Amino acid sequence: IGLFILAYGFSSIAQIDSASIYGNTILASDLKKHLEIIASDEYEGRETGRKGQKMAAEYIANHFKSIGVPGGNNGEYYQEFPLIIQHSGGTDITINDKQYGFLDDFYFYKGFHDTSFTADEVVFVGYGIDDKRHDSYGHIDVKGKVVMVLAGEPFKKGKSIITKSKESSPWSMNWRMKMQVAKDKGAKAILIVPENIQQNVLTMIHYIESPSMMLDIGKEAPSKRLKNFYISPKMANEILKESGETIESLRKKITKKTIILNCKTSLSVEMHRETEYLSSENVLGFIEGTDKKEEIVILTAHYDHIGVDIKNNEVYNGADDDGSGTVAIMEIAEAFAKAKADGNGPRRSILIMPVAGEEKGLLGSEYYSENPVYPLANTVVDLNIDMIGRLDVKHADDPNYVYIIGSTMLSTELHEINETANRTYTKLDLDYEFNTIDDPNRYYYRSDHYNFAKNNVPVIFYFNGVHADYHKPTDTVDKINFDKIETITRLVFYTS
Repeated sequence: IGLFILAYGFSSIAQIDSASIYGNTILASDLKKHLEIIASDEYEGRETGRKGQKMAAEYIANHFKSIGVPGGNNGEYYQEFPLIIQHSGGTDITINDKQYGFLDDFYFYKGFHDTSFTADEVVFVGYGIDDKRHDSYGHIDVKGKVVMVLAGEPFKKGKSIITKSKESSPWSMNWRMKMQVAKDKGAKAILIVPENIQQNVLTMIHYIESPSMMLDIGKEAPSKRLKNFYISPKMANEILKESGETIESLRKKITKKTIILNCKTSLSVEMHRETEYLSSENVLGFIEGTDKKEEIVILTAHYDHIGVDIKNNEVYNGADDDGSGTVAIMEIAEAFAKAKADGNGPRRSILIMPVAGEEKGLLGSEYYSENPVYPLANTVVDLNIDMIGRLDVKHADDPNYVYIIGSTMLSTELHEINETANRTYTKLDLDYEFNTIDDPNRYYYRSDHYNFAKNNVPVIFYFNGVHADYHKPTDTVDKINFDKIETITRLVFYTS
């Protein structure tokens, strides 16, 4: 008990006992009540800057008001941030004087500014993989060049060269990995050749046609993402024409050893997308501490999602992503509010901050980190919750788990506090599989905690992994495990 008091800074054993009193007010039934509202069709998928996101912001702010939690931005509940929207289309690609059409011959994911460039050479680097079992680049220098890669990964006799089994590696599943490697090697653009481009377009049309969104900071900031285009075999073969190879022949040839080709060609890309300006909001609720009130503990979850597929009349409700985290921090706010009202409030101040724009590139948390209401120098920790309501394949038979990411990156003390809280109260299986900067899924970089971590604020990211309904209209409330959310939410409460 003495060590526990020392680690937590509690002044009495009674305060330790009170933690469980207020933690036990976090209930699956309340979590469900909130989630059934914000993840309903009425909220239109909560797309950043749109009607449904504004409705969700108002719902959260009203909840803070109703439980007596003041606004965290000088008494206001919102921190507004400006956005630039770039719509899809408006792009032409020409190869050797032949023009190709958007969606018919190529598509791209957004996240980079309008760009126009030409090239007289494209470097083909096989599957574009940089792995100890398969290095597509070898010693070639691609700095400032356009690279072309095959989607997927090499198989030999039915087995992946990388996994040594029939199972594909993350290099096939995670499209970000190849782009990141090309970016790290200094390429100016990447062309990816999928096996079935039209099937990809049909499957991913909502993402392809949805607008690109960036913070409007009054000047053009460097793009975070490498210029990337998925192109048809017809386009790829035009690039390869003088090499004597085709995409089909190269797929058959590349097994363990890669093939690198310097393809002389004439490539031109012209982008002029329609631009729109709008704004979004982070929602801030603030619970003032006592003797350490200048120190801030921040709890984040993104309350935005990806909106509506108008063509198919489908709402992306985002019940797990990240309705689950949003309702979790709403309930934590209520538990702290009850504790404070009873005279058992926290010593440090607590900022409960559901953020928007995560699905567009962590924009809300980025804006806060660059325009903090409370100095980052006084910010002790960010505890971030994103997707805690479902099970992944690994834990299909055991729901009593949570992935812990980032806990050891900047603070071993934070890691121990979270471990102690779990041992004392919740007894979850804390899975650290993704708690590394080398995780090929790059989860450490992919949710809002990262904008605090990159500013040297210790973080924990609570996560349950992806599932079959991730970023699909089928991520709905009826599939959520509320008992699971209750337990993980209590862990975050006890840790904070």
